[in-house]
Amino acid sequence: MIRPGEIAAEHASRHFKVYPHEARRLKDVVVARRRSRPAEVRALSDVSFHVDPGSAIGLVGRNGSGKTTLLRLLSGIIKPTSGSVDVGGRVGSLLELGAGFHPDLSGRENVFLNGSIHGLKRAYVREQLDEIVAFAGLEEFIDLPVRTYSSGMYMRLGFAVAIHVDPDVLLVDEVLAVGDEGFTHKCLDKFAEFRRRDKTILLVTHSLNLVERFCDEALWLDSGHAMSHGDPKRVVGAYLTKVEESEEQLMASTTAKAVEHAGQEGQEGREGKAEHPLDPTSNMFQATEGRWGSREVEITDVAFLDDPHETVIATVSMPRGFAELEEAEAAAAEEAAAEEAAEGAPVEAAESGEAPDTPADE
Repeated sequence: MIRPGEIAAEHASRHFKVYPHEARRLKDVVVARRRSRPAEVRALSDVSFHVDPGSAIGLVGRNGSGKTTLLRLLSGIIKPTSGSVDVGGRVGSLLELGAGFHPDLSGRENVFLNGSIHGLKRAYVREQLDEIVAFAGLEEFIDLPVRTYSSGMYMRLGFAVAIHVDPDVLLVDEVLAVGDEGFTHKCLDKFAEFRRRDKTILLVTHSLNLVERFCDEALWLDSGHAMSHGDPKRVVGAYLTKVEESEEQLMASTTAKAVEHAGQEGQEGREGKAEHPLDPTSNMFQATEGRWGSREVEITDVAFLDDPHETVIATVSMPRGFAELEEAEAAAAEEAAAEEAAEGAPVEAAESGEAPDTPADE
């Protein structure tokens, strides 16, 4: 027998069938889908975890890892393909902005509508209405259509209704990100009150500091698989390590592609464009070896010295090829200046009426 506020998932999996073309008519459903085979998307695969009443658990992971799918399983919106998911007691969920709200109804009317969706009686909602509106901070706007609300106002009203449903389990999916700092603190205070009353909170967020500071445990999902579950600091540390490894691999791949692309362009310039050789400074925004700029000057080393003036010493070098290019340009400039001086001397002498110096006859 599962207790109120308890969450238990045993080998839960959820798969979706995605067809290449959307079926809009009955004929498409009967005929076209027989010819096209759907692609199976495994949103969750063999996920198991257990949460005791009065705990706060944070779900972390990159986008598309299955966090929202898991919350939908817990809220009863969808059923698992295999395995089981059990939640004890009443569930209050805030999975997306505007869920359960009608845009043409006022905020007050939507509070009653949302309460009826959660199975609350109208008399109970009427008793809680003033407190809901005060918590959301929408006293001046409660009678306006919600389509005129901002994203933050949407979230505040939806969150206020969700917590006043008095749930045993509260599911929150990344909606605190659109709230201001004051409302976020108010929500965290409410979370703390829930925990003191042995209510369970499952929070999906990309704020890892919030998970470490507020949650009792954390669950890391990656590509639908549960990678780690337990102490928040340990789970967040493992997740950050994986993110850093992925970024290093992406950077190495990007650098290799840039070097290969630059080498191909250089080869083409040497073979097929001899009359118009490639100018390394022609495109200042071309990436070479994962870097930006023309590379006329390259910083190869930077050292910070611990002195009162915080002096920074940088070693600057000229890449191979640019030094020779500058020397050739300087020599050509000197040669051109000498030629101009030689050509200008007779002209100046003629204008002054003086004959140019000629060697004396022997």
